[in-house]
Amino acid sequence: MKFSLPDTETIYLLEGEYSLWIVLLSVVIACCASFTALSMNQRMQQTSFFSRNFWLILASVAMGLGIWSMHFIGMSAFMIPVSMSYNIPMTVLSIVPAVFASYLAFYFANKRSVAHWSNLIAGIIMGLGISAMHYIGMDAMIMDADYVYRPWIFLASIGIAIVVSYVALFIFSRLQKYMGNLLIKIGTSVVMGLAITSMHYTGMAAVMFYSYVPVSSHSHNMHMDMPLLIISITTGIAILLLLSGLTSLLDRYVDYRLNYFDSLTRFPNQRQFEKDQLTIGEVKSLAVLHIHNMEKWTNAQGYVFGDSIIEAIRDLIQLHLPADTKVYRIEGNRFAILFLGEKKIDKSKEVLEKLMSAMKRPMKAGNHHVLIDMVCAVSHSDESQEARELFSQGMAVLQHPDLAYNHALVEYDPVIHTYSLERQLIRDIDKGLKENELFVVYQPKIHPVTREIEGMEALLRWGHPEHGMISPGVFIPILEANGKIFDVTDWVIEKVCRQIFQWQQVGMPLHQVSINIPGPYVTSPSLLGVLNYTISKYKIDSRLIELEVTETSVINDIENAIIAVRNFRDLGFSVALDDFGTGLSSLSYLRQLPIATIKIDKSFVAGVPENEKNSSVLRAIITLCDSLNLKVVIEGIETREQVEFVNSMSENPLIQGYYFSQPRTAHDIMIWMKEREVLVH
Repeated sequence: MKFSLPDTETIYLLEGEYSLWIVLLSVVIACCASFTALSMNQRMQQTSFFSRNFWLILASVAMGLGIWSMHFIGMSAFMIPVSMSYNIPMTVLSIVPAVFASYLAFYFANKRSVAHWSNLIAGIIMGLGISAMHYIGMDAMIMDADYVYRPWIFLASIGIAIVVSYVALFIFSRLQKYMGNLLIKIGTSVVMGLAITSMHYTGMAAVMFYSYVPVSSHSHNMHMDMPLLIISITTGIAILLLLSGLTSLLDRYVDYRLNYFDSLTRFPNQRQFEKDQLTIGEVKSLAVLHIHNMEKWTNAQGYVFGDSIIEAIRDLIQLHLPADTKVYRIEGNRFAILFLGEKKIDKSKEVLEKLMSAMKRPMKAGNHHVLIDMVCAVSHSDESQEARELFSQGMAVLQHPDLAYNHALVEYDPVIHTYSLERQLIRDIDKGLKENELFVVYQPKIHPVTREIEGMEALLRWGHPEHGMISPGVFIPILEANGKIFDVTDWVIEKVCRQIFQWQQVGMPLHQVSINIPGPYVTSPSLLGVLNYTISKYKIDSRLIELEVTETSVINDIENAIIAVRNFRDLGFSVALDDFGTGLSSLSYLRQLPIATIKIDKSFVAGVPENEKNSSVLRAIITLCDSLNLKVVIEGIETREQVEFVNSMSENPLIQGYYFSQPRTAHDIMIWMKEREVLVH
């Protein structure tokens, strides 16, 4: 590397010129490579089947390849009247500092600490890497001419590379959590692309080419096989993009399988079942297969033996059930079986009776033959019915105290099973409250762009000592019908306020918590008294509590509901209208109610964004609520596509659903929040 011309008079300076379209191509290549690298780096911030280091290496290779590609396309844009070729080993070697520097830069930029010095070190490393790649690439040139560098411009090119790299990485680290926004990612990619190209063309300005013999300015116009170069580089970047796309698809598929399928049986799991209950087509029969005393086998023989029992049952189910049935493993010892389409009830009963007959025989599990006690509860409907209603009926059969596990097929009878379950739950509710069989779980509400927690909803669960986890869809209507729901609501308010107080004591970030208020209780004067007493007892701010009232409850008594909601707001409580869109008169009363938040029912999310009609309706509701200055929460968000659809809106409604988190206990939500805070930062 020389910085002064030889001390002789017999040299001839060579003047070159740039091809504008190739210069523009080099800038585009640099920006595209930066965009690819940022996309891969973004995957590192998300839960992935692949390790964080895999995405870091892939991002570094993309960035390094972009720097390398830009250099050689930029060199091809510069035309001087001499022939030129490249030293292949040196050319290949020149990509190493670019990839290595990109790796270190992304590593520092992704550190949990966002201290200023981290960005500075990353910028210096990135700038030096770009410069090293450029000047090693220059040294790889073989031509019928020599060259020297102008010292000050040479140093300026390195300085520019460092400064612009620092600015680009500073923007990247500060806006990293917004990289889901396409415009921000494109803007950052352009800045990073300009960092690469500005250094290159400044570095080229530092070069003086000369020859010891006169050279005709028209002897050569091009010095490389441009089509081959462009095809090679474009192919390299395309392969990288393809690899990124394939790994992302694999990631999403693995994530989907882990979240929605049972790993042992390969059947859809409870989460998928809950999702399908809302979207599945006609259902006339639904069965719940319950394995009795499963813990007896696992305690005696171990979990591997227990798994072999489940696998044997799976094989029998697959052998006897027709292809148009859907089978779910909804719990460790329960399977749900849906009969779809127009299959007659008699036919589905015949299929289930054959299955239960096969289950009566000892089955092979491991090296043993065992007889497993079980029962199959089935619910039918002459008219197609919602799957969740049939499922509730099947669960009522299993929760009957006189149920025998003798491989029988037991059909739901509303006279026997509904009354029996209601009677037992009403009898057990007071004991359940005292002994903490009922408990509260919390599901966060997430901002779709910042991914920050903006609040959470308190949800009631019942772990019954005899019947196990009872669905809220089963026990809450029973409590409402028998006048017990008011006491349970007071208990929930007490538990939530105490939990907020405890979070406050340990220094946890406080978020507004929503509590569901049953219909008739909204207008009861005693509710206001309970709220006042409880927040005073625990010395918490009323603004940390949001009361969720259902649309149907306020419509049925609109005048008193308006007065009640105003009283809540006067005391500082926020009020949300839950299950918006499920009633008949919501729009006509929306302006009258002094509510702060609208919760859009998850039935509106089903099929979004694939279903254009559903998407248009959802977008219209959000736009309407935004025009009324109402905060919007969308329930039931399950997929990445739904999140991206919400992200595309200018209104930024909050998201609540399994995509970000299932409902968690107070202890688990604290752990989740701490882990998420570390991940975000």
